[in-house]
Amino acid sequence: MQFILIAHDKAGGLPLRMSTRPAHLTYCEQELGAKLLLAGPMLDVAGNPAGSVMIVEAADEAEAKALLAKDPYALAGLFGQTSLSGFRTVFRNGERVPA
Repeated sequence: MQFILIAHDKAGGLPLRMSTRPAHLTYCEQELGAKLLLAGPMLDVAGNPAGSVMIVEAADEAEAKALLAKDPYALAGLFGQTSLSGFRTVFRNGERVPA
């Protein structure tokens, strides 16, 4: 099952985000690997990263929470508000995905 994480950074979190980013990218590549379907930052009005969106593949919500809790951004306390929901891809690259 797919899960989408939407995480908003705490106010003033940009320095923490930038200092933690190398560890976050390594975690995404080495630990999440193929479980990570899509990820990227949300941007503020100035174009600076201000949050994260990640879609992961996990057996259930407990596994998704465990995967995301180990992310260096989460461990550093970067996020002020998060939500995690089940997700289903219907379109990818402009094409409908078979159900």
